[in-house]
Parts: sequence; structure tokens; C-alpha cells
Amino acid sequence: MPDKLVIGDNVIAPGSRVKLDLPVAKLYTDTNMWLSVEVLRAKKPGPTVFLSAAIHGDELNGVEIIRRLLSHKSFKISRGTLIAVPVVNVYGLLNQSRYMPDRRDLNRSFPGSPKGSLAGRLAHLFLNEIVLKCDYGIDLHTGAIHRSNLPQVRANLTDPETKELAQEFGAPIMLNSTLRDGSLRAAAAEEGIKILLYEAGQALRFDELSIRMGVKGITNILRHLGMVRKVRAKKRRITPYESYSSSWVRANCSGIVVDRKRLGDSVEKKEVLADIHSPNGMFSETLTAPFGGVIIGKQNIPLVQEGEAMYHIARFDVPDENVVEHIEQLQDDLLPGESGELGI
Repeated sequence: MPDKLVIGDNVIAPGSRVKLDLPVAKLYTDTNMWLSVEVLRAKKPGPTVFLSAAIHGDELNGVEIIRRLLSHKSFKISRGTLIAVPVVNVYGLLNQSRYMPDRRDLNRSFPGSPKGSLAGRLAHLFLNEIVLKCDYGIDLHTGAIHRSNLPQVRANLTDPETKELAQEFGAPIMLNSTLRDGSLRAAAAEEGIKILLYEAGQALRFDELSIRMGVKGITNILRHLGMVRKVRAKKRRITPYESYSSSWVRANCSGIVVDRKRLGDSVEKKEVLADIHSPNGMFSETLTAPFGGVIIGKQNIPLVQEGEAMYHIARFDVPDENVVEHIEQLQDDLLPGESGELGI
């Protein structure tokens, strides 16, 4: 960890906690837009880690995860540096939208350019001022609008160090995820920065289990890296299950959906997932699973057009019943108690 950390025009010394704003651009109302950042630096050297949320502006669980972590009275960095950006896509958050005002997906705009589109400029600023100054990163997401994701970590599990970090996070499922052009993970990987992507819950909603699991997971990572003090575990650590193959099951017709399966359910090949009816009841079709696995993502709205993604199913090498029991155990561990009990 260098003694001198510079973000924008700000020099952050070891042993300090600083809140700062990076100028992004102006709106046509002549209003300045800023990227708000909080930096926590210990006096002792160690890794530099960033936390980011709301790269998609309607994904709110991550914003609350970072808020709870930073505001917890016992949270303190003992080694290294933590850089937290609770809202990356401030434009999308203000409009409760996944996208930037230019209708671009910020997570397909990296590495960006200082002279590019609005999305490209913000991507360039975030990458160069925050991400490239770090060794590791945890990027927080939810499902898209009208979709829910089971808490899961997506990462390059073929990289031994990244896989170890994913295991330490402690989400019930680790999903091997290839890099997509234009994504934050792809841009960071080119510079050798290890990134975990935490997916949990749905857009524009808080989900308590997802939030608690996110706070706990980040704390686990920081402990693993020696950045926060270790405490005696109150509950047994559950090893996440790995999946290297998953796909969405798409609607075979249009209509009104009556679900047979829920998020987190185990399904067998050819098992019925849902019934799809016409509004007047003139026809009814069933949607079946093309293979066995566990439902890790699901559409919530009970209306569907033919070809739309409805159920995201992950395959596992272990029996699916074990995965479901594992998920239920984590729910029992995290949901009881007061909201302030974050395991820090």
C-alpha cells in the first residue's frame, strides 16, 4: 500500500477516513453531478479493495449493504485501504433506471473514454480514479427489473485466487462466469485486479437476507485479506456450492403465468416449472425444465411473451437437495435477530 493515495485532487494519508466527490458532468439544468466516494485507510500497510454498487441505477441492495457496513459502530480497517462507492450510476439512481441517460448500460461501457458518451466518460472516471488503484474489488448487483436472483457470487472460478475469495465470501452459490466485453470485470481483469460480483435480490427493492449476506460476505473477504480484525466464529462456515453451467429457460408461448416453482427450488429434468394460460382460458401450456438443477434466478411478473427468460437454472455436481438444504441453513443463520447484528 503506497503512503500516498491520490483520488482526483485529493491526497488521502494513511490513518484517515475521508469522504470526497469526483465531478462527472453537468446536466442540462446546469446542475453538477458527482461521484461520491468514501476512503478508509489504516496506518498499517495492506491490500486496497473497492466496493461498488448501483452500476445499474435501479439495483439498490448494494447501496444498503455499503451503508450498513460503513455506518456500523464496530467497523474499522486495521490494515490497507477500503474505497467505497455506494452509487456509481447516480443518473440511473435518480431516475430509478438501470441505464444512463444516453440509454447505455454502464456495465457494457468499460474501459470508457474521457471524450466518449456520457456512459463512457463515467466508466473511464470510475475505472481510472478508483478501480485501477486497487488490488481487489467487490461489485454489488441484483436481478434486473421484475427478476430476482438467489444470493450468489459470480467470478472467474478457474483462477485459484479468485476462487478462494469467492469461497471466503460465503454466499450459498458460486457461479463460474465468463467475462463480457465492456464489463467492469473484464476491464479490471486486463489489469490483474481480482473482482467478485455479488448478485442477490431484485431491482428497486430491499431484500433483508440478500443485504445481510452481502454485509457478512464483504466482512469475510476483508478478514481473509487481513484488513479487519478476526473474531471467533459464532456459527459454522458453510462452503459454497460451485456451478460451472447455467442457462435461462424461456417461455414457449405468451400468456398469464402460474408458477409451480420458486426461487431456490430444486428441479428435475422435464419437471413442470409453470403453467401459461390465455386470459380467457382457451388454452393452457406447461413449461418444463430442460435439465435438472436449482433455480437461481426467476422472473416475478405473472405476464410473459413467447421467448422471454423465466427461470435461471444452475447445474451442480452434487445432489440438488444438498444445495437447497445449504441455502435454507444460511437463511436460518442470517435472518433471526435484530437488523444491527451484522457479524462484524
